Amino acid sequence: MTTDPIADMLTRIRNAIHAAKETVDIPHSRIKEQIAKLLKEEGYIADYEVSREGVKGNLRVKIKYSEEGIPAIQHIERVSKPGRRIYRGVDNMYLIRRGMGTALLSTSQGLLPDRECRRRKIGGEVVCLIW
Repeated sequence: MTTDPIADMLTRIRNAIHAAKETVDIPHSRIKEQIAKLLKEEGYIADYEVSREGVKGNLRVKIKYSEEGIPAIQHIERVSKPGRRIYRGVDNMYLIRRGMGTALLSTSQGLLPDRECRRRKIGGEVVCLIW
């Protein structure tokens, strides 16, 4: 059992990209499914599916590559960790890679990308950065 399942998910995706894999299997949880949904909406992954086999189930993420074989995700990192939580208010939110990247925030209205948080004028815990 890992102490930080979200970091485990991001590391599995990062390792799959470095190994040029098309898909990666991750143990399922609702927060991981929400992260995968946002990654798909933001255009960082091609697709995801949930299989409910067994007790817990799996989340299969299909990595998105360009026609030249370049992955859509160049960098993915965990920001807020169990030992050190990082929060940002709407006034302290900065653009990731001058607007070319995305930060996923856990807010009172659910998991949202930074763009949506600025539009709704809410802050939250910074879960991860992607570009």
